[in-house]
Amino acid sequence: MRTDSSPGTLPAREHLPAGDAGTPVLDVVIPVYNEEKDLQPCVRRLHEHLTRTFPYAFRITIADNASTDTTPLVAARLEADLPEVTNFRLEQKGRGRALRTVWSASEAPILAYMDVDLSTDLNALLPLVAPLISGHSDLAIGSRLARTSRVVRGPKREFISRAYNLILRGSLQARFSDAQCGFKAIRRDVAQVLLPLVEDTGWFFDTEMLVLAERAGLRIHEVPVDWVDDPDSTVHIVKTATDDLKGVWRIGKALATGSLPLDRLTRPFGDDPRDRDLTNVPTGLARQLVGFCVVGGLSTLFYLLLYSVFRQFSGSQIANALALLVSAIANTAANRRLTFGVRGRGGAVRHQAQGLVVFGIGLALTSGSLAALNAAGSSPAHSTELAVLIAANLAATVLRFLLFRAWVFPDRGESGTGSTVVASHPLSSPTYSTSTTPPHGTTAPYAPLPQRPVPYPQPYPTATQVRAGDAADGSWRDATMRLQPVRPHDTDPGEPR
Repeated sequence: MRTDSSPGTLPAREHLPAGDAGTPVLDVVIPVYNEEKDLQPCVRRLHEHLTRTFPYAFRITIADNASTDTTPLVAARLEADLPEVTNFRLEQKGRGRALRTVWSASEAPILAYMDVDLSTDLNALLPLVAPLISGHSDLAIGSRLARTSRVVRGPKREFISRAYNLILRGSLQARFSDAQCGFKAIRRDVAQVLLPLVEDTGWFFDTEMLVLAERAGLRIHEVPVDWVDDPDSTVHIVKTATDDLKGVWRIGKALATGSLPLDRLTRPFGDDPRDRDLTNVPTGLARQLVGFCVVGGLSTLFYLLLYSVFRQFSGSQIANALALLVSAIANTAANRRLTFGVRGRGGAVRHQAQGLVVFGIGLALTSGSLAALNAAGSSPAHSTELAVLIAANLAATVLRFLLFRAWVFPDRGESGTGSTVVASHPLSSPTYSTSTTPPHGTTAPYAPLPQRPVPYPQPYPTATQVRAGDAADGSWRDATMRLQPVRPHDTDPGEPR
């Protein structure tokens, strides 16, 4: 997996600011390989739909994956005929490579892609990108497996799709419902940090991007879609499935060993009540109590099981010490991640060492209870031992939570010792407004976003070869825009089917 440096921790999500009217808000990428037949009707249909229904400036980018037919000529004609269309040629195949290359070079604040066959109903495009524009979500995906989705496809593809998503849920604990739908969008500020961590350059690119985003705590919005299978699809199902399974194994191994720097993707929750600094109110106390109780209950069952096993070949004190030691290590690791939200390997050894100190206190309580029980009776029953241990563990649990919260995993805002980095809100971040009056203290010109120009200037490089993972100028540029509807009174008669 990649471990190269990234631009840094993400800032808080905000509504995209308004800026240069010539900069497109949305860049829809269509990766193609030998699609000379379907490319022109697809692009023209998408262009007509966006022109009629999308209230902001947009761009359609054709990402040619080293096609060997007349696809480049068709793309060039479309670029010449439609001012919002641009052509991008790559000399290597791979859908993931094409998306990473074009998204890396684009200055649009919202980056999306869809398959050339337009299997997904275009009426889902605005609902897909709206949560990203508003700052509600980081990524958005179309889902064919949502309850309200309407899907037409054969039993073979239906089985493969559902089986693959079951594999993702079982092996990688993925919570998103459809990793393979060719209908996704991402905020550019998220892409800047996330894309350098995605290694795959083929069809597994989508899954890897979503798994890393979800594990890092980013918000993924799902949109139910209407989807009709393309019987002429050129996707090789067996090879794609094999490569996907290899990718699942690679990602699962990286997550198990902790080699992914997911802490680089952390961001504050924004206007989340849990992030507000309130006097004399511990941050996230209720949530931490619930998590600690769940982990504690499972740890207690695990501890009692271990004690019963060790008791078969050792005395009560030795069995208690071994069971408590093993369960304490597991308990500290689980509370570290689930209760107190500490990600990454930073400080893990120190936390375990502090957890062992807490373990020592718990050992003293439980061992003392067993010693008192043995002193009271020569050979107490096993059920009596378990009852005494449960009572002692309850007392030790209360003390363990207090020590974990105050000493092992103190509040990051107070101690700054947590390994998860939380970005602060930039002082220069503007707030969304529909007023034409400059904000107090603002000297720069301030005006609502004007009508979408047709044609608008095209700062995007045409037919330029850019290495995957790099921007066209070799750098990442921040050109996100604050948005306002430029055609608020337009009506949409509906797309004919």
